[in-house]
Amino acid sequence: MTQHLYRFFPQLENRTITVSAGSVSEVLRAVNEIAPGFADYVLDEHGALRRHVMLSIDDTVVIDRKTLSDRVPDGGTVYIFPALSGG
Repeated sequence: MTQHLYRFFPQLENRTITVSAGSVSEVLRAVNEIAPGFADYVLDEHGALRRHVMLSIDDTVVIDRKTLSDRVPDGGTVYIFPALSGG
């Protein structure tokens, strides 16, 4: 995760988060259990990735941004990059 996310979810900072392998949706739900509100930050009201969020599994960009069905293998790493904007 980027430093920006730690500002909103300090309980995630400086730690490796390990959850069971499964779909991206399942992984995000598990992170949301640790940091309530996290899923609302990265997902829209329909449960799809927000337009400004990029997510990858290891070095592969997530394809299914709508239902988040891409599989995260055992030992896989999910990277979450919210877009930053400013003036």
